[in-house]
Amino acid sequence: MNNTNAATSPNLLQQAIRRENLNRPPVWFMRQAGRYHSHYQNLRQNNSFMDVCKKPELACEAALGPVEDFGFDAGILFSDLLFPLEVMGMGLKYDPAPKLEWHIETLEDAERLKSGKELASQLKFQANAIKLTKQHLPTATGFLGFVGGPLTLYYYAVEGSHKGELLSARRGLTDGRYELFCTRLKDLLIENMVMQAEAGTDTVAILDTCAGELSPDEYQQFVVPALRDVMQGFKERCPDTPITYYSKNTHAKHWKTLTDLPIACMGIDWHHNIAEVLSEWNNQWAIQGNIDPDWLFLETNELISRISKTFTEVKALPASYRRGWICGLGHGVLPGTPEMNVHAFLKTQKGFFGEH
Repeated sequence: MNNTNAATSPNLLQQAIRRENLNRPPVWFMRQAGRYHSHYQNLRQNNSFMDVCKKPELACEAALGPVEDFGFDAGILFSDLLFPLEVMGMGLKYDPAPKLEWHIETLEDAERLKSGKELASQLKFQANAIKLTKQHLPTATGFLGFVGGPLTLYYYAVEGSHKGELLSARRGLTDGRYELFCTRLKDLLIENMVMQAEAGTDTVAILDTCAGELSPDEYQQFVVPALRDVMQGFKERCPDTPITYYSKNTHAKHWKTLTDLPIACMGIDWHHNIAEVLSEWNNQWAIQGNIDPDWLFLETNELISRISKTFTEVKALPASYRRGWICGLGHGVLPGTPEMNVHAFLKTQKGFFGEH
């Protein structure tokens, strides 16, 4: 690995987040360093998932792999969004899916949670991984940090997953568990984001995969206040680091509740037409997304045909509409995704919009 990172003009990711990019839209994928990639599989042969996350040299190698192999315009911290729950005292192991030692089933359980910004010192491995990875990234490549959204972390803390009916978590929204959880989490999550920003990320993403579990009214009542507390606390400390927010299964009625929050880039899932979203929302946020991850399982020519249609629609927009577009998937790369289709995606995208 070569140390090629140096002070220079803004990279494509930074330009797009500022909605100032008139060059090729940057492209990166959530979970781009995941299980589909042979580089990652080779790394895991002799290392546990926890070790890859917590040993900076391994996290660096994992993050660099897809940038070097596929030519993504940004790398992302290799870590897991559940580590704040671990340091709050819930325990965590991967077998291979994440498993907490206990769940927040009662208000008394929520009271067991540790709290305080000092807990973030136990997450220093993330900052070290960021610094090391930044040293080896190509100069023109951006870099993202990330944390889980309060609602998503709460759902995991209660249910141990973000799948299923999640009935206990829904009850917890009104029985005091969610409110107490957010209170205990707030300072830790802010400090976690600050630590990542100070280590050198171009943006810190808040990933809210459970956001769409709530109606727009519920979302406004329960999610937005917690997000506001975290985002404002972070911006007071790191005013120059933009926030990216991704919410899965949400729609325009949800997004309208977020317009007064300090969000620079909104990540959207694949249920929306990207050209229409850019047309309607380009003056509010940079937009990240949003090809369906399942498309990458198609026969390669069919994949190219579908994404070419999408790219054609975007390219037909006024340049000012797509100056803030970050091209990617509507969620993460799925296990088993053919690497040749990842290559085909990036080659097609660069062919449509130019190499620079």
